Amino acid sequence: MRKILCSTGALFPRITPEKYIALGDMADKLNCNGFEFMVDSTMYENVHKLIQIVKPLKLWIPVVHCQKSLGESLCGMKAWFDETGYHEYRMTDEEDRTAFQNGIERFRVNLEIAGAFGADKMVLHLWNGIVSDKNLSKNIERFGVLNELARASRVELMIENVVCNHKNPLENIRRVHEAYRCATFVYDTKMSEFHNQTMELFSSEWDWLLRECLVSHMHINDYNGGYMDWSNLKTLPVGAGKIDFIGFFDKLAQYDYAGDFTVEATAICRETGEVDYDMLNACFDRIRNLLRHTETHK
Repeated sequence: MRKILCSTGALFPRITPEKYIALGDMADKLNCNGFEFMVDSTMYENVHKLIQIVKPLKLWIPVVHCQKSLGESLCGMKAWFDETGYHEYRMTDEEDRTAFQNGIERFRVNLEIAGAFGADKMVLHLWNGIVSDKNLSKNIERFGVLNELARASRVELMIENVVCNHKNPLENIRRVHEAYRCATFVYDTKMSEFHNQTMELFSSEWDWLLRECLVSHMHINDYNGGYMDWSNLKTLPVGAGKIDFIGFFDKLAQYDYAGDFTVEATAICRETGEVDYDMLNACFDRIRNLLRHTETHK
């Protein structure tokens, strides 16, 4: 059976590297097969300490998730909201080059973490944040630089179907595919449901992604909002939202999807620091049961 991973982002808020020593004890309480390690901006100055703490735990970490805002360094723009509304600023050529170079250096650190943990897959938000996909052509052009760095490190760089401000994830994925035929993708059910696209993956317009084995990994998260309902863009446990996971997995079983699954539902209570292991384990069990159900009904 395909493997089920737990995102470390579900377990830890932004913390110092020393806190990751707890990951070993957490692993003993979680009924998952391994972890998808989430990189955040607090790790860059202490990356070697982080590696020294996590690597001896000898956990299976086949996937690393890049720092989410890396994609914002590729687009040549800045955007923000304040009390007067939405604002955007197109960088000068010099500012753009500096931002891109800084992004490359941060990406190299993400690759260093992946290499140290033995991960051979990495998740990338090619577009992200308030700027999102406003200037996607530049993001796509610069993806090639990151992808070559990843390939040199023997890491598969997968683009996630992140929510968008301007188009939609599947249309953006098509544009990436037109530029890079071998690019692979992560399909996140929360992100897709936000755009009413979850079951679109199996339609005749989009199932080439599965038929050509271009979906290499999945994030299985629930969502309980409406179409592009930003106020409800929360990462919910499987079964806590409105996604039809029985239908989703029944459809998925009709294709030769060989990738694994990550659960990202937030389990850490920021006030107490306690982790809801029961909730996460229930998510893992639900996914395993769905996989068994589809196997027996093929």
